[in-house]
Amino acid sequence: MAGVLIGFAIIGAVIAAGYLVGRLGILGPHAEFVLGRFAFFVLSPALLFTVLAEADARQLFSALLPVSAIAALSCMAVFAIVARFVWRRAVPETTIGSLASGYANANNIGLPIAAYVLGDPAFAAPIILLQLVILTPIALTILDVTTSGTLSIGRVLSQPIRNPLIIGSALGLVLSVTGVVLPEPVMEPFHLIGAAAVPTVLLLFGMSLHGRRILEPGSGRRDILLAVGLKIVAMPVIAWVIGAFVVGLTGLPLFAVVVLAALPTAQNVFNYAVRFERAVPVARDAVLITTVLSVPALVVIAALLAPR
Repeated sequence: MAGVLIGFAIIGAVIAAGYLVGRLGILGPHAEFVLGRFAFFVLSPALLFTVLAEADARQLFSALLPVSAIAALSCMAVFAIVARFVWRRAVPETTIGSLASGYANANNIGLPIAAYVLGDPAFAAPIILLQLVILTPIALTILDVTTSGTLSIGRVLSQPIRNPLIIGSALGLVLSVTGVVLPEPVMEPFHLIGAAAVPTVLLLFGMSLHGRRILEPGSGRRDILLAVGLKIVAMPVIAWVIGAFVVGLTGLPLFAVVVLAALPTAQNVFNYAVRFERAVPVARDAVLITTVLSVPALVVIAALLAPR
């Protein structure tokens, strides 16, 4: 588990650096808005393109994919039902909270953990595919339509060609499935730009913590606690039940799918909340709390399921 702890320590150090930047006001009062848009429109699309373009198509569509999908969608559905029909939350807030409940940090935490703990970073590929190609387009379309005040078939259908995250993910998936390998000079600019995505989002997240308390009044405490419980407890339990008793996974594949389900909420959720200016405290607190709680959760899962 040393790899897990080291990975979280590195992430925590970058977030702390972002907090210091925000506290000192180094980048000015509009830094969060500018960096959020920069990460959303430029850095993240380049990263997603390279991750999917270089993924093994056979790993992308392995048995881990349906198990991860059922676990994530179950938790997101529970949050959506409670938030929308019991607490009467608006659609954008319900969407962000649902993402916080089931959208795992499969990139900057999942890939290192898959490499250090599971022995192969490709284990994270199916959940990356699920989130980038299915969950992200649906969520961003809902957020775009419900925050713009305009609902039209043309706007919904044009979402894939207007959103850079969807474009980058789709192009990367096409290259992976077709087996096309672009020349290194063509890919290198995307690698360079995409490499800045994770640290920028982590710094932005740290900056957002300045001047705010976790679970402060008015932040949506019920939403945050429900999302955290679903992400850290319910999602890995569902993955274990489906993987072991429905799909028949055993050994390392079962361990892998449960570990990936226990990953914290992705910083992408916070990025989306900032981009659309909805439910930002919910996304911020859910990311931070699940990042802290996922460490003991992963230790417990390793003790119970890790192949001997």
